[in-house]
Amino acid sequence: MVLAGGRDGRFEGSAGVRDIRSGREALADGRIRAGSVTKVVNASVVLQLAAEDRLSLDSTVQELFPGLLTDAFTHPVTVRNLLNHTSGIQAGAGLNGPWEEQYAHRFDRLPVAEVVRTAVAKGPAFAPGERQQYLNINYTLLALIVEKVTGRPFEAEATRRVLGPLGMRASYFPGDEVGIRGAHNRGYQLVDGVHVDVTRWRMTDRWAAGDLVSSPADLKRLLVGVFTGAAVPRTQLEEMFTVPDIDGATMSAGLERFDLGDGKVVWGKSGARPGYNAGIAATRDLSRTVVYGVTGTTAKESGGPVAARFGIPAFG
Repeated sequence: MVLAGGRDGRFEGSAGVRDIRSGREALADGRIRAGSVTKVVNASVVLQLAAEDRLSLDSTVQELFPGLLTDAFTHPVTVRNLLNHTSGIQAGAGLNGPWEEQYAHRFDRLPVAEVVRTAVAKGPAFAPGERQQYLNINYTLLALIVEKVTGRPFEAEATRRVLGPLGMRASYFPGDEVGIRGAHNRGYQLVDGVHVDVTRWRMTDRWAAGDLVSSPADLKRLLVGVFTGAAVPRTQLEEMFTVPDIDGATMSAGLERFDLGDGKVVWGKSGARPGYNAGIAATRDLSRTVVYGVTGTTAKESGGPVAARFGIPAFG
């Protein structure tokens, strides 16, 4: 499903099948796994807390979680460093590896504490603010900060603060669930010429960095809600449109900047999980928007090509 809109009209299109076995027509607004678009929700919650003075973006992980980071982390790691992926904290354990290994462990549960412990044990890759490196661990730690500040589970706080107010009724955090609730299109991975059904998959290794289940219409609500300031107060919203002054940096708090040339700048976020690709993008003034949710047979590897195919062309 692709939703494109703006000042000169709108386009909605869908194609394909709901599942290979029956060949039924694809659901235009069936639920999908949104992958790293989850980070937009996460960042919105953190920025709301900052707007309420319950959290400072200059607060450090060392202050919030004394003893969590080892002595190897000699520089303070701020909340802002986590938001824009400049923390220097390395990736933790994940259910990655060769396809066969991923598939064999698709129902495994990876505790958040283990992800964090293995990340911290590696020590910093660079001093905070020195470089930008996109990693899920940053948003895992942000979710833990949300829980510490609010005293509530991240999923509950994100639902109360973002999903609910924006009317994202098809969206939810699956937790330990391996299936997708309600009407959805099945996801497949192409393996040696065979389509393997990967719809059922436990996403605990991604948690608040990439486990959101959503729909194209809900992702459009998220996009518009963020850009108009409905999800994040205007002052804090600037963090989502500010890229750190570092060579090669493109990511802000939750979003990524795409310079398409001739002065045209687009902000958005893509996501990929086994069997699914999703993306949201828009010009800052919402004069052109695009949302896509597709089932991709190489979703884990094809985020860039999928965005190039379904997202970028909408911006001319």
